Amino acid sequence: MSIPPLSDEQRRQARTAATEARRRRAEMKQQLRAGTLTIAEVLEIAETDAVIAHAKVIDVLKALPRVGTVRAAEAMDRFDIADNRRLRGLGKHQIAALIAEFSGQRQSAGNRES
Repeated sequence: MSIPPLSDEQRRQARTAATEARRRRAEMKQQLRAGTLTIAEVLEIAETDAVIAHAKVIDVLKALPRVGTVRAAEAMDRFDIADNRRLRGLGKHQIAALIAEFSGQRQSAGNRES
């Protein structure tokens, strides 16, 4: 059983769809960086949006303010989330743990007291 060959038009449509999906995921990550979206909002969107649901968890976490490679990897390990897991593949306990861990990401940058 092999995949049937695609016509040039079908390949062009697939490329266009893939480019649009990458653009939407990049836009979502930029909104996380800017603080206009929270991890909870992204996870809620992923429930109904297949493009966002296909984003890798590690990439979404690294897009959060003040979360780099190390903190994201530690959270993934602590919550038993595989490195290649996508948002759609998260369990309800993993979702709850991520929201609890990173829920203050949006407003915490301006609320520091010295």
